[in-house]
Amino acid sequence: MSETRSDGELLRAIAADADRRAFEELYRRYAPWLRARLRGRCADVGVVDDVVQETFLAVWRGKARYREDGDVAGWLWRIGSRRLVDALRGDGARGRLRQALARLRHRDEASAEERVLAGVEHGDLAGALVRLSPELRAVLQATVIDGLTTREAAVLLGIPPGTVKTRAMRARKQLREALA
Repeated sequence: MSETRSDGELLRAIAADADRRAFEELYRRYAPWLRARLRGRCADVGVVDDVVQETFLAVWRGKARYREDGDVAGWLWRIGSRRLVDALRGDGARGRLRQALARLRHRDEASAEERVLAGVEHGDLAGALVRLSPELRAVLQATVIDGLTTREAAVLLGIPPGTVKTRAMRARKQLREALA
């Protein structure tokens, strides 16, 4: 009798008992999805594979804390996307240390990313973003949500840095007009 456990049950088993089977089930459930989503942001398969491994390693070691009220896929995406940004910047462990220290200093404050995402989900911003062309949305995603520099976004998107700047400027202008 094989009963499928919920995501929350798996995460509780991993955190409380270091349950290897629960971890393997969570990995099988989400690693392919996370890998595919990260591949949309980075063409380097090796970097993506490393980021997926680091993401699940953080879960296994308890370095990433899951809040019971959140979506597991979204939580894993946040971990993975931050690790991808670190990898693309070349920061690696040094960047993660800076992030950890910043989180300790501002525990009770929502991050800028969380505030933007809340606005995207619940405000007029969502409609304005949907009306942007895919090219403009991709630049905003890379530079605003993912926090990449112009040069990093250019490498990620496969376009010149000048094009990133132009598209970001056009996207901001269109958003201002749509939200005014």
